Amino acid sequence: MSKNGEPRPPRACCLVSEILEEAGLDRAKAREIRRQILEGLILLCRWQLERLGSAGEGGAAGSTSSKRTRRVRLD
Repeated sequence: MSKNGEPRPPRACCLVSEILEEAGLDRAKAREIRRQILEGLILLCRWQLERLGSAGEGGAAGSTSSKRTRRVRLD
């Protein structure tokens, strides 16, 4: 309770915990999902780095001409 006897509003962390609990997510499940998301981002970044590395080594030799703007006629 506050100094004047009124009940304090719930803290944000308590509200988040309640929302996660209602959604069926406990702390361990939320941590597992966060870990999977981060591992997915790492995998995506590694893949992008591999693509950039192979493009610099001549792996994408024809890509310079494909970067030009092409006009397309629509019928």
